[in-house]
Amino acid sequence: MPRLILSRILQAAPVILVVSILAFLLINLLPGDPAVLIAGDQATPEAIALVRHNLGLDRPLIEQLGIWFVHLAQGNFGQSLMLNQSVLSAMGERLPVTLSLALFSLVITLPIGIFAGAFAAYHRGSWIDSSIMTLALLGVSAPAFWIAILSIILFSVILRLFPTGGYVPFGSDPVQWLRALVLPAAMLSLFQIGFLARMTRSAMLDVLSQDYIRTARAKGLGEWQTVAKHAFRNAVILIITAIGILLSTAIGGSVVIEQVFALPGVGRLVVQGILARDYPLVQGVMLIYGFAFVGINLAVDLIYTFVDPRVRYD
Repeated sequence: MPRLILSRILQAAPVILVVSILAFLLINLLPGDPAVLIAGDQATPEAIALVRHNLGLDRPLIEQLGIWFVHLAQGNFGQSLMLNQSVLSAMGERLPVTLSLALFSLVITLPIGIFAGAFAAYHRGSWIDSSIMTLALLGVSAPAFWIAILSIILFSVILRLFPTGGYVPFGSDPVQWLRALVLPAAMLSLFQIGFLARMTRSAMLDVLSQDYIRTARAKGLGEWQTVAKHAFRNAVILIITAIGILLSTAIGGSVVIEQVFALPGVGRLVVQGILARDYPLVQGVMLIYGFAFVGINLAVDLIYTFVDPRVRYD
């Protein structure tokens, strides 16, 4: 196992390198002079020159890249111009909100999405299958911000069941923390449920058509054992892949939900950074997000080996 983990980390290293270079090029690829964009249109030439010097934009590109990698090796992901604090510090303050939202949405998504997909596959071609897949398609296609606004109007303004926005830390009041996250997590999970249901159905249909399933039924094995023990266990690899994708989309997709519900998470921080032209902040957050997505994919690959011993890596 240690050899496998080392092998997968080495394979992920080039991806991390490319992500780091792309994050570095974020400022340099912006149209116009980044120093002017950050300093503002009314800034004096001296102020623009000071911004360019502070960001190191007055140095050769290769030298800037070298300094960038040195800073990354030291754990320095940049300094926010808007907040006057490091990117890691700013993310550390807001990461619990985003992780709470993402994990809560997965808690809602996994049982509903997996059960719906498996149930639709078992009733393939019936009205049950068509109904579930239609709802899944609606969940995947519906604009998240539109559904989120409608949910606030219905559940918060009209019915007054949940707050319209804001966040309460779990340590301060667990009940209010739960009330603040139920509606945003439910809205975030709509796309995830539809996606997971469709992926689960596809995986289950492929397995249910295999010869060993027909053999199990011919031997008189009960339907529950056939579907749950034999079919689902062999479809779980594709489902795990889907869950890894969903975790990434939950973290990335929280940008819209956090903005609509006024949650002080990392997604809202990125939006504020873009509006404030705080490009070092956006650059650092995007880099950390990239590392997180690579780490999620690496974890999914390693989970494969525990779930299915047939999976081997060269």
